[in-house]
Amino acid sequence: MISSQNIDQLQVEAYRQMTGEERLRIGLGLYETSVEIARKSIQDRFPDASADQIEQKLRERIQIGYEIQSAAASES
Repeated sequence: MISSQNIDQLQVEAYRQMTGEERLRIGLGLYETSVEIARKSIQDRFPDASADQIEQKLRERIQIGYEIQSAAASES
């Protein structure tokens, strides 16, 4: 039986076999996907918002995420 731990180990091994460029491409793709999901969530929540308003709310959401991460890191 394959466990989540085994899957994680297989994924780590696959990443180790990749070049730095391949890993960076995956990371950037994940970032772009998460930004697009956040943008769509904002559009769903504020259907009458203009494109500029959606982008502003997206920037605010990202900034709040950085602030939460920074506060958590300083507590460690």
